[in-house]
Amino acid sequence: MVHDHAVDSGASSLPEVNQSVATRHTSFWRRLFAFAGPAYLVSVGYMDPGNWATDIEGGARFGYRLLWVLVASNLMALLLQTLSSRLGIVTRRDLAQACRDQYPRAVSYTLWILCEIAIVACDLAEVLGAAIGLNLLFHLPLLAGVLVTAADTLLVLWFSRLGIRVIEAFVLVLIATIAGCFAFEIFLARPDAADVITGLVPRLNSQSLYIAVAIFGATVMPHNLYLHSALVQTRRIGDTWQEKLRACRFNLIDSTLALNGALFVNAAILVMSGAVFFEHGIVVSEIQEAHKLLTPLMGTTAASVLFGAALLCSGQASTLTGTMAGQIVMEGFLRFRMQPWLRRSITRMLAITPAVITIYLFGNRGTTDLIVMSQVVLNLQLPFAVIPLVRFTSDKNRMNQFANTLWIRIAAWGCAVFILTLNVWLLWTQVADWSRQSGAYRPLVLGGAAIAGAGFLLLLGLILFWPSERNRVAAPAVVRDQAAVVFSAPAYSRILVPLDHTAADQEALGNAVALARSHQARIFLLHVEEGVTSQMFGSLASTAEIEEGQDYMSNLLRSLREQGIEAESLVRHGKNPAAEIAQAAATVQPDLVIMAAHGHRGIKDLIFGTTINSVRHHIRVPLLIVRRP
Repeated sequence: MVHDHAVDSGASSLPEVNQSVATRHTSFWRRLFAFAGPAYLVSVGYMDPGNWATDIEGGARFGYRLLWVLVASNLMALLLQTLSSRLGIVTRRDLAQACRDQYPRAVSYTLWILCEIAIVACDLAEVLGAAIGLNLLFHLPLLAGVLVTAADTLLVLWFSRLGIRVIEAFVLVLIATIAGCFAFEIFLARPDAADVITGLVPRLNSQSLYIAVAIFGATVMPHNLYLHSALVQTRRIGDTWQEKLRACRFNLIDSTLALNGALFVNAAILVMSGAVFFEHGIVVSEIQEAHKLLTPLMGTTAASVLFGAALLCSGQASTLTGTMAGQIVMEGFLRFRMQPWLRRSITRMLAITPAVITIYLFGNRGTTDLIVMSQVVLNLQLPFAVIPLVRFTSDKNRMNQFANTLWIRIAAWGCAVFILTLNVWLLWTQVADWSRQSGAYRPLVLGGAAIAGAGFLLLLGLILFWPSERNRVAAPAVVRDQAAVVFSAPAYSRILVPLDHTAADQEALGNAVALARSHQARIFLLHVEEGVTSQMFGSLASTAEIEEGQDYMSNLLRSLREQGIEAESLVRHGKNPAAEIAQAAATVQPDLVIMAAHGHRGIKDLIFGTTINSVRHHIRVPLLIVRRP
């Protein structure tokens, strides 16, 4: 079967790995292991380079006073990720698909654009983090490191072929490495336990607001909500109420373990920064500066090496999950499927551009500020993911008995209101600063802020109050015990078979002969001459290779006719076989095209080309692809 790039309304999330992991084990521990994984992929986003920048700056400037922000944001993340996984398990729809089903097209497209901005902002932090890690460990210039990160697209493409469990295992190894590095860092820093505990008391003012908002954005990441609702669908859960309830419980365990592990890493970074820098009266605003100061302040070079290694691991782990999130968002909102490597390349290029410009104009000192700003952008986009999630999971028509209970609704809406309040506070403060500094341009600044604020409120009102009864597509249901569906059987009268004079031709012709006999069809044999002589002289070309090809086609025609099958042959000349096959199909007007695949993939596709993939985009008839056993 040949797939188009459009995705229908009932398409599953991450179709390549959807329901690929079995969960029906009798042993509790084997079942727990089967469900473990999605939350660990999600948790990677909570310990990416964006978190490092916010935690280091927060600890260096305010000591342990923002530790409560980490704990609160982790609790919020745990609640919201639990709701996200429940949405995916119960409805078999990810958050992006649910938004597309619920809201009108204009709102859905706007939410998609906002989410793409958040993904690029997150990828920007990963680019800079990985580049800084390469700089710290191998002294590679930052600009060169940023360009090198473009190559990790190949890493993502390779890992995507190995299945979801291999990806989960690899990411888990990276997480364990990061956690181990910081456990040792905390041991070296020896923070005062009593002072650390005082950091759990909520305190916030205008000076710490910006960093607090960045920490919330870096922890409760919006695109991770879309990601988790899709990843849980990689498990074969079942359709009964009991099976879904069991899946929800095991995913709660998975989320609790994974996100608390992420909290440990973030808290370790902030506590280490507070103990090493704040306690010594050193204000550190750059990751590179923190790395340089760790060795003299802790008394060992191991601290700096482990710091750089953990940073590099966090950037690479986040790259894998960022690719998945981008694929889910695009397919969910737009019903459009793009090749993962192309999707990854576009996102990475959009992230690399501001990184290169910042490093070129401001040097190394601008990188951490850019990372922190990217996390603020994430927090500003959060309400437009959180509010739909809370709405959908509170809808009894959608969730049935899995709809949020009263106390969960109160807690979830409380999270949404808290995030909105922080954003409004930050935006109000920022606009006031811009207004004071704008001078003669103050009316333009205020006018632009008013227009942006009106758009913000309009979109917020739409996602809050758009009625659930409209623009809603029910989740695909499993149909059982229904009457058999009668399918119309096509009749083939003209079958086109492109040949390339290899052993694969036998497989294509075998299928063509079988269909021709049952349908009384005529077979058209096609060969495209690609030689330089054929490209220059076309049908006038004459070489030993062309004559050999003519004899080959004549023998096939004679064999087919001896078997009582009507057959004709066509020879075309050109350098693009796919285009020539498409033109031949336009001339012959076949009912079916049969082509043989050679089975190569990956790097061989780049070397030998992908004729079949090109042909299928240029013909309007069914294409049967056969392959030698």
